[in-house]
Amino acid sequence: MDSAPNTQSENSKAELESALAESSRKISQIVDSVGRVVLGQENLRKRLITALVTDGHLLLEGVPGLAKTLAIKTFSDTMEAQFSRIQFTPDLLPADLLGTEIFRPDKGDFIVRKGPVFSNFILADEINRAPAKVQSALLEIMQERQVTIAGETFKLPDPFLVLATQNPVEQEGTYPLPEAQVDRFIMKVKIDYPSGDDEFKMLETVTNRSDRSKPKAEVVASLEDISKLKETCSKIYVDDRIRRYIVTLVSATRNPKEFDLDLDNFIDLGASPRASIALYECARAEALLEGETFVRPEFVKRVAPDVLRHRLALSYEAEAQGLDGDQVVQTILDGVPVP
Repeated sequence: MDSAPNTQSENSKAELESALAESSRKISQIVDSVGRVVLGQENLRKRLITALVTDGHLLLEGVPGLAKTLAIKTFSDTMEAQFSRIQFTPDLLPADLLGTEIFRPDKGDFIVRKGPVFSNFILADEINRAPAKVQSALLEIMQERQVTIAGETFKLPDPFLVLATQNPVEQEGTYPLPEAQVDRFIMKVKIDYPSGDDEFKMLETVTNRSDRSKPKAEVVASLEDISKLKETCSKIYVDDRIRRYIVTLVSATRNPKEFDLDLDNFIDLGASPRASIALYECARAEALLEGETFVRPEFVKRVAPDVLRHRLALSYEAEAQGLDGDQVVQTILDGVPVP
């Protein structure tokens, strides 16, 4: 699929190309502004944009010291948006997130004091350290985008993103995230060590004695700009062959034998239909990042590992053989024909 579909009218295509040009400028400004503070981590910066334009939530996994928290905070600083950081701990209570009713003795009544989740960007730091009751409260927030306090429902602001981090190494004092909650994250992004050049630049920045001021992100986007980015993304064309390809990839995680894939003994539970929707939305976001008016097959393949890796329940046999979700997803991508 090398050329744009003929089903797009010339007028609508021209309008979309104009909107894409403006979106590309805005995205470049955001990415560059974050890049002044967070050196390297280009994939993370792009995935933050993906979550933003798809109204999704992002789960970041990486060892300590890879600038996960800094990247999220800096990302929010580039926009006119509210940001809240919540440190998840074993003694955290749902009210610490949502808010609660406060009694006023002087007036003899109760008022609702809203919690930190009433912001545009929520950093759930070390999310796997909180107990089940907190995870349950967070599930309503992520799915329904609303909070219920003392029987009263409050809508959360728009945009609303939960950006969660977890440490893959340290397991003491952590709780496994429920499958239903993990499935609510549109992507799980693995953060790797920076390149040698990027790490050298970090040292250069830190040890520069002539300039003690830390680099800061500039505000380059408004909430209106975010709405325009999401609107442009929703107009990107997805051909029926691409839709079928997406459905086939997800179906292959459930019934690999139907696609001549020798993975039956390695997958206990495949991806849900929510994965198909997430793959569809993220592929359109990838087209937006590339300035394309339509989705190419390579865009689907590019986002598939981040969309699918956390949605597969692997068997003990897979673990015994050292297979992880990335390897299984790659086997599926290699085995399913590209349209």
